[in-house]
Formats: sequence, structure tokens, C-alpha cells
Amino acid sequence: MMRGLFDDALHEECGVVGFCSPTRCDLATSTYYALYALQHRGQQSAGIAVNDDGVFTVHNDAGLVNEVFDEAALAKLGHGNMAVGHVRYGTTGHERRLNAQPIVVNHIKGCMALAHNGNLTNSDALRSELELSGSIFHTTSDTEAIAYMITRERITSGSIEEAVCKAMHKLSGAYSLVIMSPQKLIGVRDPHGFRPLSIGALPDGGCVFASETCALDSVGASFVRDVEPGEIVIAERGKLRSIREHCHLQTPSLCVFEYLYFARPDSVLDGCCVHLARQRAGEYLADEYPVDADVVIGVPDSGIDAALGFSRRSGIPYGLGFIKNKYIGRTFIESTQETREKGVRIKLNPISSTVCGKRVVLIDDSIVRGTTIARIVKLLRDAGATEVHVRSSSPKFAHPCYFGTDIDSQENLIACKYTDEELPRVLGVDSLGFLSVENVVKIAGNSDKTYCTGCFSGVYPCPPPPPRRKSKYLTKISDCTEERQ
Repeated sequence: MMRGLFDDALHEECGVVGFCSPTRCDLATSTYYALYALQHRGQQSAGIAVNDDGVFTVHNDAGLVNEVFDEAALAKLGHGNMAVGHVRYGTTGHERRLNAQPIVVNHIKGCMALAHNGNLTNSDALRSELELSGSIFHTTSDTEAIAYMITRERITSGSIEEAVCKAMHKLSGAYSLVIMSPQKLIGVRDPHGFRPLSIGALPDGGCVFASETCALDSVGASFVRDVEPGEIVIAERGKLRSIREHCHLQTPSLCVFEYLYFARPDSVLDGCCVHLARQRAGEYLADEYPVDADVVIGVPDSGIDAALGFSRRSGIPYGLGFIKNKYIGRTFIESTQETREKGVRIKLNPISSTVCGKRVVLIDDSIVRGTTIARIVKLLRDAGATEVHVRSSSPKFAHPCYFGTDIDSQENLIACKYTDEELPRVLGVDSLGFLSVENVVKIAGNSDKTYCTGCFSGVYPCPPPPPRRKSKYLTKISDCTEERQ
């Protein structure tokens, strides 16, 4: 599915990165490049905090990485020996500028900068507990609750890593964190390992933490290993050490949708190449839902790898079916049905010579509300396709996600509104198939690992949070707060 281009596209959680160098250098620029590589994980805001011998300089704002940072902004961040960066799509909190990360906290024992990828399931309870003890919240995101929990523990702890370890006992849900103190850089992954976090080695002897290995590649870092679920990794004075108190307390449950959609194809997550995982999804689809057709095409971008796998397994030739316009901005206006229909054509245009007069197998990474795939099918019909057979490389979305994906109810999920017999008619397709839950957990090629499939199966690795209105805290933010337009 094309990221951010259609009204029912799924959105990512966030991307985090952190650098620790043995020498004072231009880490702001390195962080900028790494965030560029992680831009697909969040397009609402971006931020960088640089640590120059204990003095923190931070700049964040709403917008894409290249909108938030220019040469002047990077120059103001200056040089340092540590840096933390973040790109955000928020599933908790409003889209306002004030929710941009990293969050920087000044406390009696120094400064702390924190960047978070994930979503807590007990954020309401933590927030209430902290407010009752005197904490004053300035944002509406659960990241601030994490920062305050660590700060509270830091006051009575001998080190920042000890404070993080204590705070983890009170955090539930998904969180991959990069934390910067005056002297240390810390990478943390929740005990379930819902969200990825990797470690890289820099040519100068330093290290980097990043949500995906593609960010390591962008700055010339070599992959070392993944942060293990529940592990706290501390970088200090050029050396790495770890605390494993929270490891092996829970069954590892990386979100399987990281492989299907969130991550870049060139990333490696928990030992598996995302590109290969998506091809395997296509192969399984061909086994589960064979069809007589003339050509297999994929919806850019994350449907293409699965289409290659489907073509290879089925023997049906692969064809380039669409050209994607790479120059459509985030603010493209689709206020009416007419402009929405025109917008689809501007953003995604079929190649008639590939599909005209042919029976087409169309591979997409997911079908959420159904409006996007229906429009794309219409484009193929208008381009002369005689049949359109849709295959989804993910199972049906039938349940909410509580761990970072913006699926918060079942009422708009098309798989919950129609039966298997009704869905092809509603979408205007000749046949329809979804990858099974049984096969989606096999796409990473490692039978020893387990994955979170809650949004497909309704079986969650940990208890979901109690129901609440998502906008519960938004009234605490003044309507006069400046927002970048």
C-alpha cells in the first residue's frame, strides 16, 4: 500500500536512532541521514538532540526530516559525542508540534533525552499515578510517561541504567527506546520485543542504535546484532555492556507486520531480510490461492516483493503494473469524492500495455478499509484488464492493535463488515485471497521464533488495555498552541 497517499493506508509507529562516538564530531548530520533512512516509519514530526559534554541541544518540529532540518538548523545543533534522533507517527497523542521527539528532561541529577517507538498499554494508569504524585504533563503522548517514570527512579538510583531497569517493571506494551544521559547512550527493547532495535558499529569505534538496519547502512555502520527482547544495552566510553534482568520473562513477539509493511525491504529484522520475507509471503499466497491469469503485478511499494514471490511460485509472468508519482506531498488535497478519484490517478497510474486484455493478479500488502484497493481495481478495469484477482500478503485485519499500529477499532475494517462471499463483490474483483495466519508466521523463515499476530488473530501476547477515548487528554492542550502548517 502506498504510504500516506490514501485515506485508509496504515501508518507506522516511529523510528529511533542514537549515536555514541569516542570523539567530538558532527553527529547531527549523521543523525539526519539515519532519520532520512527511517522516514518511512513516521512523517508527522522529526527531531534531533545532541550531547556536547553534558550540554544538550535539541531541535524538533512537525514535518518531514528535510522540512524540519536545513543546514542552519543542523549547524545550530553543533558538534558532540552523542546524539538521539526520532521520526514520529503518533498512535498515542495528538499530531501537534509539542509531541515531537526526542523528549528532553532536566532533573536534579542531570539531563535525559528519550526517543520512543511503540505504544504502552498502561499509559493511562501511569499518567494518573504520575499526576497524583505531582508530575505536570506537557504533551499527550505516552513517551512523556516513560520519561517521567525513568526520571522518578533515577532520583533514588545509582545510575541511569539502574533507573531504566526499575522503570521497566512498571511499563507494559511495546517500546523500543534510545535514551541519552550526559555520559551514556542506552538502547532498550520491551520484554516481548514488539518493535525492532539494532546495534551497529561506526568506523571511528563508536556505536549506533537504530530501529532498522537500513539506517546503519546510511551512515556506513556495520551491523553488530539486534537488541534482545527485554535487554538494556549501555554504550559508554566506546564499550558496550548490557543488563538482561528483563530478558526471557516473556515469549518474544515481534510484530509480524514489520515484515509485511512497516520495514524497508533492505532492512534485516531479527536475522531475516524483509525483502525475502515478503517474497515468501507471495509464494505462500500462490499456494493457498492459485488462479489462472496472464500477469502478476504489485501495488507499490510493499506489494511488489510479494508479487515477485507469487510470480515465481505460480509461474505466471511478473509485470510492472503501476507507475508511482514520487512527488506528491503530504498535503495533497482530497476534500471531495471527485478530487479523491483524480488523486488516485495522479498518485498511481497503470501501465496499459501490461494489463490491457489480460487476466491480472494484483498483490497488495494489506486490505484495511477497502476503499484504496477498490479504486486501484477500477484503474485496472479502465486500463483494459479483463479480470482482476486480488491477493493480500497479510491476513484479514479483524481486531484492533494495541502496540503501535493505528487500528483502534473493528467498525471500519472491511473484513469485519462483510462475509468472504460478499467481499469480492464489494471490492469489484473476480476473486480475493488473504494470506493465512498459519503461513504469515512462517515468512521470516525461522520456525523457532514467535510473532505477534493480534490484529489478525485476536490473540495478543499481553493483555490489551481497558477501553478509553483516544482524545482523553487533548483538552489539556490549549487550542492556541502554535502548529506548523
